[in-house]
Amino acid sequence: MASTPLWQLCATELGGLIQSGQVSAVEAVQSSIDRMHAVNPDLNAVVTDLSESALTRARALDAAKGPKGPLHGVPVTIKINIDQKGEASSNGVVALKDLVAPGDAPLVKNLLDAGAVVIGRTNVPEFSRRCETDNPLFGQTWNPWGRHVSAGGSSGGAGSAVAAGIGALAHGNDIGGSLRFPAAGNGVVTVKPGVGRVPVFNPSAGAERGILAQQMSAQGLLARSARDLHLSMPAMIAPDARDPFHVPLPWRGPALEGPIKVGFSLESPDLPLHPQVEKALLAAKAALTDAGYAVEEIAPPSLKEIQFEGRSALMTESFALMAEDIAKYGSPAIASVFEENYRRTPTVEMKRMMELLAHRTFFARQWSVLMDEYPLFLSPFYPLPFYKPGRDAEGAEGLRETMGQGHWSTLGNYLGLPAGNVPAALGQFPEGPKPIGVQILGRRWREDLVVDAMIAIEDRLGTLSARLWERMREKVPA
Repeated sequence: MASTPLWQLCATELGGLIQSGQVSAVEAVQSSIDRMHAVNPDLNAVVTDLSESALTRARALDAAKGPKGPLHGVPVTIKINIDQKGEASSNGVVALKDLVAPGDAPLVKNLLDAGAVVIGRTNVPEFSRRCETDNPLFGQTWNPWGRHVSAGGSSGGAGSAVAAGIGALAHGNDIGGSLRFPAAGNGVVTVKPGVGRVPVFNPSAGAERGILAQQMSAQGLLARSARDLHLSMPAMIAPDARDPFHVPLPWRGPALEGPIKVGFSLESPDLPLHPQVEKALLAAKAALTDAGYAVEEIAPPSLKEIQFEGRSALMTESFALMAEDIAKYGSPAIASVFEENYRRTPTVEMKRMMELLAHRTFFARQWSVLMDEYPLFLSPFYPLPFYKPGRDAEGAEGLRETMGQGHWSTLGNYLGLPAGNVPAALGQFPEGPKPIGVQILGRRWREDLVVDAMIAIEDRLGTLSARLWERMREKVPA
């Protein structure tokens, strides 16, 4: 352990060394900062460097009497669409570059209260509305595996950063897959919490979000090890009075009698499941079976219908509330993606919108009944090898192969269920290696069960970090 650079350690390992006094907060933070300065110029994952304030905070933590919390001294990053006092919440939009936050969002406060140290803020697409991370304010974020594969979006900066070793944890958010796309593309792990689990509020916001966006969006963390989510997510879900709909439940729910039943499906409604994705899913299934789970192949209820109705409702709300700002402040690239989205999924009239929102409860009930028997559900996340950079902006076919394949990701958001993504393989392709992630949906309020299952998979299939860093070493010395 002593010979391992501190930036390579996962949050659990690094936090343990800091808590025991073997490593100082300053040493931990400086190592991550050094790594950021070494690799970020090539990646453009972190677009606001907070090295100076991070080291000031780390020195204060070292001088404090006893640990501040479970993340004492652990370096983290925050996505630039969430308020951090004194920093711009630009959301990748040039017109918002000076929108300085007057205070911390609840999740930032919660991480700081737990002792975390913010070393930088990570990139997003414009308005956080693409599954590719690029904008005219900060430019393109690249995947540390290479420029043949996208870093994903909208938390692509976060996924690229944590995979490359810039911080042990990276904050991100997810309204249709924006935590899980970057987890899959960069080969890291995440859990999208269910609705209401992490308190949400941006002090800089000029208006409340649409009600469906409130119901579908979630705040979370990306990490290199699934165990880090058990360490960090209990801090993230601490209550905050500024979110009146926060659900104040503990992170750990009651133990279930084993073996825990897991639903399993290889269903891919639009494009055929790629053989290497299928192989990764079968490896994850075998890992869970070996760990004592009872995995059973079953048909997922209403998968295509949930994708279609969920996208229709969200696109209708988004068009009503965002189209004017995108037309006024957005670049031609985001305007084109936005327009193509609406050609693919046209808006609906008010009566139809009300019918869609009402029918959402029918879908939620279907899955609630299923997950009463099967508390977990293992499935594909993305049916193909991860897409190339900019694919979502390549017209109708590009959108079909990116956002259009979000059947499994939309399900988690539209129904408000927790959903994790964990690497299950490193696919080999002529253009270069690509991580392959699988998704685990969980029973409502049981993010802990999702993380337990991802740990079981990770324990048997391993993580991808060492292989990535060996690949990166050819460009940047460790």
